[in-house]
Amino acid sequence: MIAGLIELQRLKRLERTGWLLRGMPAGTESVAAHSFGVSITAMLLADELVDKGVAIDVCRVLRIALMHDWAEARVGDMPRTATEYFGAEERKSAEKAAFGDIVAAMGDGDRYRELFVEYEERQTLEARLVKAADIIDLLIEVLALERAGARGLDEFWDVASVSDFQLEDAANDLVAGIIKSLLEERRHVIAGDLKFL
Repeated sequence: MIAGLIELQRLKRLERTGWLLRGMPAGTESVAAHSFGVSITAMLLADELVDKGVAIDVCRVLRIALMHDWAEARVGDMPRTATEYFGAEERKSAEKAAFGDIVAAMGDGDRYRELFVEYEERQTLEARLVKAADIIDLLIEVLALERAGARGLDEFWDVASVSDFQLEDAANDLVAGIIKSLLEERRHVIAGDLKFL
């Protein structure tokens, strides 16, 4: 366990490459900071769905959210543009292998590997909700940067219109409503009308 924990510490200092490639200063966001945001977002989404009567395993949601980017401790944070050069399948294969190697020394590595595959393949509502939280956290970070004056980040907003989280009913309504609110808030920021949510 100690070796795994030491290795995962790297995520605290590993920069999110997409920001650096767009001219944001070092320290804008680490992988661990992103994972923290995803975990909070996923927990709040799951809790709201529970309140609406949706059967969801909140513990499973949190586990998946916390570990969804562990592989990056070995392969680094590859932005979307890198996937265009390396290929999506090759990237997935590398991340799966890296994740497996990281958890191999941990008590029940199979438990973590199963959750990783569940997330990567979006097998469950819990996994799909974490993916939605991943995108929502990204958009919140972009919005925060734009509120602080950053420009030239339009491409990050593309995920708002192309993402298909494969959610249904209350989960779909909840996520769609949040993304719609974020897009509306961005319109205010771009227009200079800083009406904060």
